[in-house]
Order: sequence, then C-alpha cells, then structure tokens
Amino acid sequence: MRKTVVKNQRLQPGTSSADWLNLDCIANIELTSEDPSQPIESALQPVGAPGWRAAEPGPQLIRLLFDAPQQVKRIYLLIHEEEVTRTQEFVLRYAQHHSHNFREIVRQQFTFSPPGTTTEQEEYQVDLDEVTALELEIMPDVSGSAAKASLGRLLLA
Repeated sequence: MRKTVVKNQRLQPGTSSADWLNLDCIANIELTSEDPSQPIESALQPVGAPGWRAAEPGPQLIRLLFDAPQQVKRIYLLIHEEEVTRTQEFVLRYAQHHSHNFREIVRQQFTFSPPGTTTEQEEYQVDLDEVTALELEIMPDVSGSAAKASLGRLLLA
C-alpha cells in the first residue's frame, strides 16, 4: 500500500485560488445605509478590511449593478455579530438583461447568540448567466429591534 498524507485542500474563500470578480471595477453599488468607518467596499474584498455596517437600524439593501452582464457560479457571504443576540434574515436576488424583475436565489434566517454563535458563513453554487444586478436584502432582526445590519464579505465568482 502506498500512502501520502496531504494537507486539507479546502481553502477559506479569502485565500482560495478562485477567481473572485473584482466588483470595484465592474459594478456600481447602491445601498440604503453605510457607517463611514465600515464602508461597503471593505466587504467586497476577499481579505483584509473589517466589512460593512449599516449606519441606521432596520432593513437594508445592497444592490450591485454590473456594467456588463456577468456569469456567476459562486456566491460567498460572511456575516459576524459579536454584540447583539438576534435572528437575522437575508434574501439574495438577481436580475438579467437589465430587467427590474428579480428572481430569488435564497432566503435564509440565522440566529446569532454571542458569545457562542457569532458567525454565519454561506457559499452557494449557482449557474447564473447574463446577470446585470444582484441584491442582498438584510433584515438584521426579525423581531424588529434596533440592531444594525453588517456584512463581513460578499464575493462572487
């Protein structure tokens, strides 16, 4: 028998060899709120910056409007909450051909319970062609508290 021990080949999305789209160069961003110390640009990079946080409590919308239609195969989301116990819901949608008709990709709820459960990490394998817009709608607390939405990472490949 021949045996070789190899290190785990699965890399974290931030260090993966995946070709993440450079959203800074190919999309305009519309959003409902932004804390100046945590702008949306810091959530659209594979590594580094602390991510985005809303300036206002309540539901938030982040919309990426692509300069040219894109093919999207993977969507990676990372959300941290280390302060407030809450149940968050998010909806991810896309539109094609500059249409205003969005199709839902996923709707999901997650309960944060600091100090134990503080991170939600999701990676979706999709097969979307001719995507001209992608929306992430975040309801930071389904109970309606004054929690502020945050987003550690939003990456597309």
